[in-house]
Amino acid sequence: MKKLLTIIMILAFASSAMPQTWGAKYRVQFTDKNNSPYSISNPSAFLTQRAIDRRTNQGIAIDETDIPVNQAYVDSLIDLGAQIFNVSRWFNTATIFLSDTNLVDDIEALSFVSSVSTTRPYFQLRIKRPRDGGGNSYNGDITPVSSGIKKVNSYNQSEKRTLYSYGDGFNQANMIGVDYLHGLGYNGSGMVIAVLDAGFYHVNTLQMFDSLRTSGRLLGVKDFVTPGNDVYQESTHGMSVLSTMAGNVPGLLVGTAPGASYWLLRSEDAGSEYIVEEDNWIAAAEYADSVGADVINSSLGYTDYDDPSQSYTYADMDGNTTRVTRGADMAAAKGILVVNSAGNSGNSWWRYIGAPADADSILTIGAVNSMGIIASFSSLGPSYDGRVKPTVCAQGEGTYVVSSADGVYPGNGTSFSSPVMAGAVTCLWQANPTFSNMEVIDAIKRSASHYTIPDSLYGYGIPNMAVAHMVLSGQELPGSEEEYFLMANPNPFTEEIDIILYANTRGTAVLQLLDQNGKKVWQKKDFEFIPGYNYYLMNEVSSFSNGVYVLNCFSDNFKLTQKLIKQ
Repeated sequence: MKKLLTIIMILAFASSAMPQTWGAKYRVQFTDKNNSPYSISNPSAFLTQRAIDRRTNQGIAIDETDIPVNQAYVDSLIDLGAQIFNVSRWFNTATIFLSDTNLVDDIEALSFVSSVSTTRPYFQLRIKRPRDGGGNSYNGDITPVSSGIKKVNSYNQSEKRTLYSYGDGFNQANMIGVDYLHGLGYNGSGMVIAVLDAGFYHVNTLQMFDSLRTSGRLLGVKDFVTPGNDVYQESTHGMSVLSTMAGNVPGLLVGTAPGASYWLLRSEDAGSEYIVEEDNWIAAAEYADSVGADVINSSLGYTDYDDPSQSYTYADMDGNTTRVTRGADMAAAKGILVVNSAGNSGNSWWRYIGAPADADSILTIGAVNSMGIIASFSSLGPSYDGRVKPTVCAQGEGTYVVSSADGVYPGNGTSFSSPVMAGAVTCLWQANPTFSNMEVIDAIKRSASHYTIPDSLYGYGIPNMAVAHMVLSGQELPGSEEEYFLMANPNPFTEEIDIILYANTRGTAVLQLLDQNGKKVWQKKDFEFIPGYNYYLMNEVSSFSNGVYVLNCFSDNFKLTQKLIKQ
């Protein structure tokens, strides 16, 4: 079932400029990787150093699934008349096109082939594939990631922060506390995000992405639907998705990871829905792995296909059945933090999450509105086998994204809540680089508003990056039995105070700072809060005299205080 929220622009290929041949796409399953020239003892022959380092840092061994598909097997398919679209080293398969379907019998008869299955019937080939099979492993056909990726120094608490002017993107960033991490200097710098989507219309020219391009952080693009195609002339969906993370026009829209580096990978065919797109997704994820991506954002999902025989039931959403779900878990097993939209089926007959949202080792993101209330369209959990899904939620209703005219407008869909969260997660991992992908996911769960009482709508709830950062830093949180509590850091303070309010309701509170004589020296009357953790930065305190202060936070339902020291 198509999970692209926004209206997709499908730009047809000029049929007169390219040869056209009708046929079908197939998945060829190989039996082995015998006689491979590659070895797990020399991974640099098929993985970049970043990919190797990611495994090393998380204690992940190189194994046979990392070894590329045997090229001699691929060449044999080509000699029989097949054209190679993608290959998968993780699953030891090839996606091929055949104009003569009678060749299926010849391919099945090969000693190294265990099965051939149709993945895209009635396909019209428009672009001839190169012989290399798409370069899904690092075999010298891609440039290793280096330029544009720079590590930032650890934040010194005595330094005054530089704050972003988020424009319309403030609420979606502040709701999950990623502005706290940005203030500490963690904006995604030195991290790599791979975006799997349906196209990235005009990302190469839009002002929204100027800083991404000029700083060398747009690392590359690749099309796994029509290899060699121009992804900048395809769907606007990936363009909008990308803007929630990489957008950087102060006062208009600043995304949740404006300093990260990006690979833009097209795996989704917006004009049709066949199971071949799961193979495309896996090929793109393997490519992301090869080039050393830290995070994958996938605002995609699969349940219902144009060929009914390929469609799934809710029982298939068990974390183990669908190919794309197993691919997402494999990406996680390689140390990538995978973030995927839950789906937009909450109002439809399907209702539930799709694949790969049901994967057990990824973050599955539902959608809430600007007030933190679940969006009616957000797909429901749990997974069929009873696991908590979605994992957490972010703003996906009224989320501000870039338009193809370089403006900003509100859009709806878990397609947008997913990248909002993916960018935030990237910044959190940048701030805590010694932890594994699964440890970061666990901290995000623990920081969420429904952590102790997860449900099928919100999952673990709306997370807060300030709190997740504290969890990873070893800081103890107040007991979950409390209805309201207040935290303020640092204490003693100098330039600024980070305020975190936990509430079990929504409402508006007053924040006050009183000096040791009880005189009010600062106040914010309209601090709006939602259920869960709420973050506010008080940065107007640098001129205050040294001494003892009392921070008050109160509403009709509660009054909380904390003693602070200015030095």
